[in-house]
Parts: sequence; structure tokens; C-alpha cells
Amino acid sequence: MRDEDKQIEEMCKELATAIESLLFVAGRPLERGELRKLLAVNEEVLGDALRWLEQDLAQQLRGIRLQQLGEQVQLVTAPENARYVAALLGLPMSARLTSAALETLSVIAYRQPITRSQIEGIRGVNSDRALLSLLQHGLVEEVGRAPTVGRPALFATTAEFLQQFGLTSLRELPGVHITETATDSMAVAPDDNGQ
Repeated sequence: MRDEDKQIEEMCKELATAIESLLFVAGRPLERGELRKLLAVNEEVLGDALRWLEQDLAQQLRGIRLQQLGEQVQLVTAPENARYVAALLGLPMSARLTSAALETLSVIAYRQPITRSQIEGIRGVNSDRALLSLLQHGLVEEVGRAPTVGRPALFATTAEFLQQFGLTSLRELPGVHITETATDSMAVAPDDNGQ
């Protein structure tokens, strides 16, 4: 390994431990901009340090993971420890979602940000109750307004969604591709990896 590569790796390790400390003390998600300012680094260096920390936490089978959602970064508990955390906090292990709510959640997860009418156009049915249930469970949230007539609300998944499904970022969602069926309706099919 070249000296320059060793220096870059050491800098990533140092920044990663600083990020871990900042996120631990903050007790809340921090914006990437906040982290860049606190660490006095650019986006590329921050991205390298975040990737290093994320891999290190996962490889060492630690009880915490790095979660990134949009511009927000936070430490979360490892999904495999959910039952212990739930027991400590006196929380139910899982919320019961209807198949309509799960279908709506899938549409939002893969097409976010998305309006209610777009969700209903994909599903082909009214999604008011399913969307309300997802909002109440904190799995989706309103993230803004569409720049169209009537300025409808845009919905996206939350950090809680990632935690409940054991994901650290939306990049970990299984890949899918859309196919046309014989009736010209849209169907979701597994990607080439069988997911």
C-alpha cells in the first residue's frame, strides 16, 4: 500500500470515529451539511468517511448501524436486536399492516416522492385509508408539495421505515423492474437476481 493510500485510509478512520461520536452525542439525525461544517471537510471526503463507518459497523457485527436517508445521517440499532430493544422500551414487536397498506408502502418506497393520486393510479384503487395508516405508524411522511395544479402533497418513506425493515438506506431496497402484462396493466417483476 502506498504512503498516500495509507494517509487517506487513516484520515477516513479518524473522521469515521469523529462522526460516530457526533451522532452518538447528538441523539438525533444530523444533516450532511452539519457534518461537513463540523469536520471541515468537503462532500467527497465526508462520503468516504461515512462509507468507511457504515462498513466497519456492519463488518464487526456491532449493535448499531449507520443509517442515511436523503441528507440525514444517524445511528440506529442493528435490526437483529429489535426484539431486545422492544422489550426494554415496552414496545410491541410489530405493527399489523393490511395488505393494502403494505402495497401502498411498496409503491411509495420505490416511487418516492409521490402524490396520493399517483399512488392510486398505480394501485387502481382508493388509497386514503392505507396512506393514513402508514402516516400513523410513522412509516411515511409528507415531504412537500408537487409543482402541479392544486399543489398535492408528496409522500416519502421515513427513517422509521428503514429501521422497521432493517435497511440503512433506500439503496438496499431489492431491485425490481416494471413489465407490461398481456392486459396492458403494469406488473412488478423480480430483477435478474431473483429479488
